Amino acid sequence: MEEDIYKKSKFIVNKLIKYGFTKENDYYVYKKDIFNNEFEIVLKYKNNKIKGKVIDKSMNEELLNIRVKNNTGEFINSIKNEYIKILEDIRDNCCETKDFIYEQANTISIKIKEKYKVNPQFLWKDDNTAVFKNSKTNKWFGIIMNINKNKLDKEDKNIEVMNIKLDPKEINALVTKPGFYRAYHMNKKYWITIVLDNTISTDYIMELISKSYEYSTKK
Repeated sequence: MEEDIYKKSKFIVNKLIKYGFTKENDYYVYKKDIFNNEFEIVLKYKNNKIKGKVIDKSMNEELLNIRVKNNTGEFINSIKNEYIKILEDIRDNCCETKDFIYEQANTISIKIKEKYKVNPQFLWKDDNTAVFKNSKTNKWFGIIMNINKNKLDKEDKNIEVMNIKLDPKEINALVTKPGFYRAYHMNKKYWITIVLDNTISTDYIMELISKSYEYSTKK
């Protein structure tokens, strides 16, 4: 729950303190009573992550039911909704929002903005996929997606990737190297997928993006 809400957030400690977090050993801690003081929300912040729980004060036990998906209990859902509301309020008041989850994807997005004056466009309901369009031709020259790596190979982990358009001969050469794959979810002859986990340098990726951008300028 917390991971989903804060996946694109960078916490600002001074704002957390202003919000009501206090330093306790290695953590910044926030506590709030809800539902007539019958329950207590306890949040702990460290290393740009917040972990939290709701305590049933009458039993001094964590209320684990709020983490059960598709829970149909009205009272439990009301507590869960209050918990989520507070998490989102902290996000809105104490965080900077990033375009993407991981560092290299954000760095590339910033460089594209600087070089081509183009912002990522999130065209679908989820916020996991963004396209970069040539402002003159409206053609795509890049797509950043958040996917499970097992869609590319056997490794099971969450990653961000970028699809760009290249010459088929160059694609054939690149896919023999670490970090490059036949395009996920696009034409595999003309598009290639690059894993954005610093396996490949940002400077080299930007060189390849410039080639994709050139394709997008052609009518």
